[in-house]
Amino acid sequence: MKLKYLYSLPLLLSLMACSDDSSATSGAPETPEQPDITNSVEKLVTVDAGQTFQMIAGFGASDCWSPSFVGKSWTSGRAGITELLFSSEIADGKPKGIGLSQWRVNLGGGSAQQGDASGIEDKSRRAESYLKDDLTLDWSRCEGQRYFMSRAKELGCNNFILFSNTPPVQYTYNGKGFSARGASSNLKTEHYDDFARYMAEVAAHYAGEGYNVTHISPVNEPQYNWEDGQEGSGWTNDQVAALARELDASLTASGLSTDILLGESGDWEYLYKSKSDAGRSNVLSAFFREGSSAYVGNLSHVKNLICGHSYWTDGTWDGMRNVRKQLAQAAGQYNIDVWQSEWSMLGDGYSSSEFVGYDAASEMDIALYMSKVIHNDLTVAGVSSWSYWTSMDVSRWGHKNRFLLISLVPSGGEYGDIEQEGTYQATPTLWVLGNYSRFIRPGYKRIALTLNETRSFFGSAWISPDKDKIVAVYTNTSDRNVRLGETHIGWGAEARSVTTYTTTGSKNLQESAVASGSPVLLESESVTTVVYNLK
Repeated sequence: MKLKYLYSLPLLLSLMACSDDSSATSGAPETPEQPDITNSVEKLVTVDAGQTFQMIAGFGASDCWSPSFVGKSWTSGRAGITELLFSSEIADGKPKGIGLSQWRVNLGGGSAQQGDASGIEDKSRRAESYLKDDLTLDWSRCEGQRYFMSRAKELGCNNFILFSNTPPVQYTYNGKGFSARGASSNLKTEHYDDFARYMAEVAAHYAGEGYNVTHISPVNEPQYNWEDGQEGSGWTNDQVAALARELDASLTASGLSTDILLGESGDWEYLYKSKSDAGRSNVLSAFFREGSSAYVGNLSHVKNLICGHSYWTDGTWDGMRNVRKQLAQAAGQYNIDVWQSEWSMLGDGYSSSEFVGYDAASEMDIALYMSKVIHNDLTVAGVSSWSYWTSMDVSRWGHKNRFLLISLVPSGGEYGDIEQEGTYQATPTLWVLGNYSRFIRPGYKRIALTLNETRSFFGSAWISPDKDKIVAVYTNTSDRNVRLGETHIGWGAEARSVTTYTTTGSKNLQESAVASGSPVLLESESVTTVVYNLK
C-alpha cells in the first residue's frame, strides 16, 4: 500500500469539509489546458487491484436504423463516421474515435423490400432481409450494413452480434414486420425451424468472410407487442425458448461456435419479477431454472448469460441503483452473467431534482446523465457488456442527442431524405461513451475503487489482462473541480506515467499528461478517464 499525502493535515481536513456544490471563493480562472487546482475540492479514493469483479466483454452500439442508408449513400462522409465509432487511434493527443469493441447488426425482417406496402410509414424504420420471396438468400442486400461491418473490422472491432427484431416477413402470420398478435409471436408455428436456420445461415456466411460473429440474439423486447411504427413482435417466454432450441440445433448443424444471446428485455425488471404479463416476466427463472417449461440452460449454445435494456428504470440515482441491485441478486442466484444491450434517453420519468429536463438540457447534460446509467450498470448490476442503442440518427423534433451518438443532417435538412447525403456531427454522448469504450477494453476486469460516492461524483477502476495498465473513469457533475487524493493497494508497481482524457461541453476526450507527484485533476461537469501505465 502506498498513500500519497499531498497536503498538510489541517488543510486536508478543511478541504474535505468543502461541499461539491459550493461556490468558488478563490483562485485564478481555469484555462482550457489545465483545471485550476486552487478552485478545487479534494476527494479521497482508494484503488485496490487485489479485489476483482466482472470481466468486460466489450462496449458497443447498434446499426439500427440509419447506418443502412448512410453506409450505402453517404459515400463522402461514411468513412469519417466509422472512424468516430471504431477508431482507437490517438493523433496529436486527440482520439479519432471511441474504439467500440462490439457492433450489433440488425437482421431485418424485409420490410424495406416491401416499401410502402410494409405498413411502416417511416422508411428509415424499415429494414432489409437477405431472404427473398422464393426463400433463397441474396447476399448483395444490406449493402449499407455490410459497409459498417467491414469498416468496423478494419478499424479493430471484430465482435459482431446479430440481433433480430422480427422474423422475415415470409414467415410471419400477417406477412409484415410488425405484429397483430399481441403477446404471442408473429412467427408461424411451422416456420420456427426455418427462421432458426435462416439466422444460422447468415452467421455462417459472415463467419466464412472472416467476421467473428460471437452471438445471435433472436428476439428483441418480447414484452412489447410492436403493433406498428417499426419492425417487432411480442413473444412469450415459452415461445422464445422454443425458438432457442431450434436455433441451437441449427448452429450445431452448421458447425458454428456462435452463442445464443437471450433476453433483450424491455427493461431490467422483466428479468427478475412478475410485471404486466406473467408469461413474459421473470425471464431469468424461466430460462435457467430446471423444471421450467422454458428452461434452456441445457443447450450447448446457451451460456450462463442474459441481456436486457436500461430503459425506464433510470429516472433517479437511488431508483436506478435499487433496480440494478435486485437484478444482480437475481442473476447471482442462477450464476448468470448480464449484458446491457440497449440504452438511450428514452424515458420521461426523470426527476427534476436530478435532471434539468429535455427543453433546458444541453447535449452535455444528457451525456453526463448517460454516464450515471453506465456507471450503475457496471458497478451495481455488474454488467460485463454495455451498448448504446442508435449509433447515429437524424435529430428531429428537438430531441438533441437523446437517441444518438452521431447526429446526421441530410442535405434537405433534419426532415429531409435520409438517403441524401448531408453533414454529421459527433455529440457529447459519443465522447462520454468513449471515456469507457476507448479505454476499458475486452478482457479488462473491474477492481475495487472506494470513494464517497454521490450522484454528482462517482467512478470505477479497471485493470488490463497483463496487469500493466489501470484505468479509472470518474464523473464529476458538480460545479467544482476535483483533485484526487489517492491510495493504491495491490498495484504491482506505481505508475511510470499517468494520462487523463477529459470530456466536457467543450472538450472531446482531450489528452493531458499528469506531472510526476501532481494530483489528478477532474474538471467540473466532466467525465475523465485516468490511464495509469505501470510498466
